[in-house]
Amino acid sequence: MPSFSRRKAKQQLDREAGKIRSEDVGDLLSRQQAIEDKVQNSGKLQRFSSDIKLMFSMLRDYWQGNYREVPWKSVAAIAGALVYVMNPMDVIPDLIMGFGFIDDAGVVALCLKMVESDLLRYAAWKQNKEEPWTSQPS
Repeated sequence: MPSFSRRKAKQQLDREAGKIRSEDVGDLLSRQQAIEDKVQNSGKLQRFSSDIKLMFSMLRDYWQGNYREVPWKSVAAIAGALVYVMNPMDVIPDLIMGFGFIDDAGVVALCLKMVESDLLRYAAWKQNKEEPWTSQPS
């Protein structure tokens, strides 16, 4: 039975995040649907579906210049985690039934823990931006 520790997840996340360049974010955004489909069709990753959508939303707003209140380290960690999910031949190949997504889930969970405060701030910003302003009668 393949095992995947928190230490191994951190190593993989650090490795992927360290490779991310600004121009990689655009390429990753073009693969959003494929990654979301993979997440939806995997038992271990499915629970992260809404978190991954939020990650993509923040990356897209960052890429388009709409939201820059996030450190590059968090952008790179999110992009690195999503690139890792996209790779079918990672530490535990996705082809191994029942175990193939354990490492992907571990990397995503660690990433979420690392960038939680940045994602919460982004979600609040996004909600405030999308809420229609209502005027109070004077």
